[in-house]
Amino acid sequence: MKVILHLTARPDTADKLKAILLQVAKQSRSEKDCISYQVLQNAADPCSFTLLEEWTSEPALDHHMTLPHVQRALAEGVPLLAKDLDARRFLTIG
Repeated sequence: MKVILHLTARPDTADKLKAILLQVAKQSRSEKDCISYQVLQNAADPCSFTLLEEWTSEPALDHHMTLPHVQRALAEGVPLLAKDLDARRFLTIG
């Protein structure tokens, strides 16, 4: 199961959101079902972030979403966004 999240911070909150994303990535990478977890920042727009995640299964991802570090990141990060979080789940088909 792969996840792509697009997040856009307000200009005054980009550094704070970046710190939150890096912290949740560090903690998520230690989960047994996490295959990879990358945080990308748009070179042309420092307010634009993309997370690329890969999990062993959809139930593993569902479990990840319930963990305290994820819930804390959502609670702290969502108020910093300039627009709604865009999170999508993908299956590899080829």
